[in-house]
Amino acid sequence: MRPKLVVGNWKMNGSRAGNATLVAGLLAGLDGANASCAVCVPAPYLPQCEQLLAGTPVAWGAQDVSQHASGAYTGEVSAAMLADFSCRYVIVGHSERRAYHGESSELVAHKAKAALEAGLTPIVCVGETLDQREAGQTASVVGSQLAAVLELLDDAQVEKIVVAYEPVWAIGTGRNATPEMAQEVHAQLRMQLKERSVQAGASVAILYGGSMKPDNAKELMAQPDIDGGLVGGAALKAADFLAILHAA
Repeated sequence: MRPKLVVGNWKMNGSRAGNATLVAGLLAGLDGANASCAVCVPAPYLPQCEQLLAGTPVAWGAQDVSQHASGAYTGEVSAAMLADFSCRYVIVGHSERRAYHGESSELVAHKAKAALEAGLTPIVCVGETLDQREAGQTASVVGSQLAAVLELLDDAQVEKIVVAYEPVWAIGTGRNATPEMAQEVHAQLRMQLKERSVQAGASVAILYGGSMKPDNAKELMAQPDIDGGLVGGAALKAADFLAILHAA
């Protein structure tokens, strides 16, 4: 059985004082949690999180990374810079980056590769919009998004990624995918990984990122191919995030 992983995505939220309170609450309630835990925070707060979380069971990471190693790319943050702050994870291809910044699956693949080459674990996000789901395109959309990444990486690199399925239509809309709906897509992604590398199919964690909350986390993570969660809003409240961790 693959170990569970729960990652909090703070998105564009936080303050120095608020972060300290949130992290303190999280650390105070970790005992007894069966899942590994990480938080992906806005880049300016990485030094603070490194200071607050060093030596604890909670890993930290970033929400995006440049495909470039260095150079004249104003505003970009390289994977080496993230590694400088001991990040373990970085989110690539989040639906908000794809929608608001026009990121293509090919760009996401290059970001994943850059992260791996710097020793980071990319959390590769895939997911369909409501229009795509209603048109019966879920399998083809998420399949092509993951395929772009698999095509660029070698087998050893594929085995080091994390995948997150985030149905765009279920993020912050009040609509939820049922555990069975989520499991169907996770099973497809698992098979796609397995067809590329048997080891990757067996070991790569596939997280669910469609508004996981304390009241649905246990049932979602009971599904055979759901290995944890990429948690948005609930990650900003220590009690909610801990409830999800303890549901694993």
